[in-house]
Amino acid sequence: MLTHPHVSMWFIPERARLCGVANLSDQTSTSAPASSVAPDVDSTRQFLRHVMIVGGTLGDWDDLGVERWDRRVDELGLVASHAGASFLTLRAFEPGSRPSDSQPWERQVAACRVLIDPCGDGRARFAQALSDLPPDEPVNEATISEMLYSPADCEPDLIVVLGEPTRLPPSLVWELAYGELVFQPMAWNELTGDHLVDAIADFARRERRFGGLDDASMTDESTG
Repeated sequence: MLTHPHVSMWFIPERARLCGVANLSDQTSTSAPASSVAPDVDSTRQFLRHVMIVGGTLGDWDDLGVERWDRRVDELGLVASHAGASFLTLRAFEPGSRPSDSQPWERQVAACRVLIDPCGDGRARFAQALSDLPPDEPVNEATISEMLYSPADCEPDLIVVLGEPTRLPPSLVWELAYGELVFQPMAWNELTGDHLVDAIADFARRERRFGGLDDASMTDESTG
């Protein structure tokens, strides 16, 4: 069982049940050590508020152990903070077949709030978000996003997927319409701060279209 005695509770217990994880106990935040530093990003080209890293099954998460989890959260949180992100979410790629007691938790690292979210079933997450909407709230993009990403107050701009680009994570459903995907072909236990630095550099070079085609693609289609 993976437990973290110095983190903060945020995950809705019912959502945790649907995702196959245990309910949370009271937890508080800890400090962070030195880590990798993200590259300078041209804020006029890209605006990075929320980074999401998706990788591993819940069994893989358990195998990481508490000490390595602590170091990873601190290292990745500092990279995201240096890049200007207010939120960093770590999410499982998929539940996997092995039973797990992985628990959602969070930690403040510098200026970045790191959210550890082991829910690997994006469909269950989406259904629960709709169920959690207050009766007097309209069902629209804004209210659904708020329920899905809370306590983060914005959608992920950059989604780093650990794996090959031939398969999308089952834990992502709603996020795919907005986030910019960067694939890193590696296992969950191989992830380091340097990999996040590389992904942020990739993100900074892109011109986001939010689902639209770039000028080159449009030109190719018109002349094809």
